Amino acid sequence: MSHSHGEARFCVRCGGGLAPRRVEGKTRPACVVCRYVVFEDPKVAVVVMLTDGDRLLLVKRSREPGKGHWALPGGFLDSGEDPREAAVREALEETRLDVEVTELIDIWAEAPALGGATLVIAFRAAQRGGELRASDDAADAAFFALDALPPLAFESTRRAIELMRRA
Repeated sequence: MSHSHGEARFCVRCGGGLAPRRVEGKTRPACVVCRYVVFEDPKVAVVVMLTDGDRLLLVKRSREPGKGHWALPGGFLDSGEDPREAAVREALEETRLDVEVTELIDIWAEAPALGGATLVIAFRAAQRGGELRASDDAADAAFFALDALPPLAFESTRRAIELMRRA
């Protein structure tokens, strides 16, 4: 049974083997011994949309997935972390810019990809300080005109940009 963290084969409660079973309308891994059902938690990502006039800030990915392509600054939400704080943290980590979240753009479900987010929260932000410099898992960071975007890494980036264009 495939999971975002690899192949789960054994029950975390009793060590018995897992097998697919229909539970609450979905096929889920379930223990053949104690009948424990594995409910996979969603992986939540935040993305930040920071503009400079009619240009949008993007970061070039330095590793997979999407290595060499561009995406919105963002990343995974840590357990117990406020999504707005995660957006500020991710922007700082990847761009060295201090930002303030100004607006929730949208929240949507993504089709699960290997290790990827299943829920994306997009925020608009304003720069409060810092000097633009790629950092963390970003190989580069730059502002791009919406009609001259580089190759994009993720469907979530394309969707967020489309939402921004319609706003």
